[in-house]
Amino acid sequence: MAAAVLTMLFVGAAMVVSLSAYHLLLSIHRPLGILILVLVVLRSVNRQLNPPPPFPPTMGRLERLAATWSERLMYGLMFALPLVGWGILSTARYPIVLYGPIHLPPILPRSAPIYTLLRRSHTLLAYLFFFTILAHLSAVLFHTLVLRDGLLRRMAPWSARPRASARSASQPKHENVVR
Repeated sequence: MAAAVLTMLFVGAAMVVSLSAYHLLLSIHRPLGILILVLVVLRSVNRQLNPPPPFPPTMGRLERLAATWSERLMYGLMFALPLVGWGILSTARYPIVLYGPIHLPPILPRSAPIYTLLRRSHTLLAYLFFFTILAHLSAVLFHTLVLRDGLLRRMAPWSARPRASARSASQPKHENVVR
């Protein structure tokens, strides 16, 4: 998911500055946006069914609140940006090509004023998303490299949550031993 989102942000930025490659980049941007929309819906459902592990004890109340709200903002933007992009294409009556003959239907009526509003909104939301990712990444790097409190393990998809039996097996048998 992170790779798709970062690719999307860079492709979107390249679309703004590259007129010669615009249509090629757009052909990547459209289906990738829909893929992200599908993945964020699946991730949101998974997140509701399997809540994340608790934050490390090194995080204070305000830090936990900031992390929680930045995660929510990122999920919201991962959901909103593809929908706004789909709306942009719909209001301009551009085909939303996923692959070959597979097209998505328009979700909004043809409208130049709505197109303009959505286009500006898409740009502003993308910048907000980029800066939110930078802030989130900075905090994760601080916790990983400076505090070394295991925050990255909380986020990593490959790290399994410890089970009760695994936790008790890893704890020393004699807790009263002075070292």
